Amino acid sequence: MLDKFNNNKKSPRDLVIINDRIKFPKIRLIDIEGEQLGILTPKEAMLLAEKEGLDLKSTPPVCRILDYGKYKFTQEKRAREAKKKQHTVNIKEVKMRYKIDEHDYKVRVNQAIRFLKSGDKVKVTVNFRGREIQHSHLAIDLLTRMASDVIYVAEIQQKPVKDGRNIIMMLSPKKQNN
Repeated sequence: MLDKFNNNKKSPRDLVIINDRIKFPKIRLIDIEGEQLGILTPKEAMLLAEKEGLDLKSTPPVCRILDYGKYKFTQEKRAREAKKKQHTVNIKEVKMRYKIDEHDYKVRVNQAIRFLKSGDKVKVTVNFRGREIQHSHLAIDLLTRMASDVIYVAEIQQKPVKDGRNIIMMLSPKKQNN
């Protein structure tokens, strides 16, 4: 039964320790229902596994009688299910100028709140043109105001920082206490 699981492209180091590859002098044997059969030699355990038409898998030094194909399938299925439930965190960006109008500012705050509620991080950028960079204190005040407006859904991950002709602040969604 071992041959159907061997892939000739793998190195011996990558192969799973099953059946004839078990080199321990004594192993603890567990049957297919999970009952312990005791401490045996690998040869005795192989005879029991072959009698049932199943494989012997070793996680040193405990061995279990099982259907390795079914075991491998269920492991892959669990991995796929875990990957489906995994949430990837994206970084969304909200850009504005330091001379933004009040209505436009509220639109940017609502965008940031929507992004944060969907579980994404928000990068808030205030960009400058020409000599506007001299008024960077106004941009920092604007970013501080925005942080206070979204404080109920966000945490400040990175305080406002100058980055060339931009000032950037990172916000992340608040952790939910369930």
